[in-house]
Amino acid sequence: MDIIYNPLTMKTNQIPINLEQIYQRLNIPPETLANFCQKNQIRELSLFGSVLREDFNENSDIDLLVVFDSDVTNPMSLMDLVKIQYELEDLIQRKIDLIEKRSVIDSHNWIRRQNILNTAQTIYEARSFLFT
Repeated sequence: MDIIYNPLTMKTNQIPINLEQIYQRLNIPPETLANFCQKNQIRELSLFGSVLREDFNENSDIDLLVVFDSDVTNPMSLMDLVKIQYELEDLIQRKIDLIEKRSVIDSHNWIRRQNILNTAQTIYEARSFLFT
């Protein structure tokens, strides 16, 4: 397999990876992750970085983008974010970098923003239901 380097990141390009491979790398069943997200009011959780590439190894951390289901009257604090990050590290047994998606979208660093948003793979998304 040829390895192609992206000149913007100097990393190997993302390889196609299926959900089964992702959960093997996370070492956690999808149901456990879904329960964790529901408990912590996470609306969307996405992976980016080496976990989606072939250079992922036993020393790699896991990079995650998060969107919370909190409203303006009850926003997530920095302490809430750190607590959730530590709980995820305990659950997955790896170092976690947890970044709010909004901070990436609002970033002035367009290269980083473009790289993260174009390669992120959503692994959890809360579903909304309309009732009549």
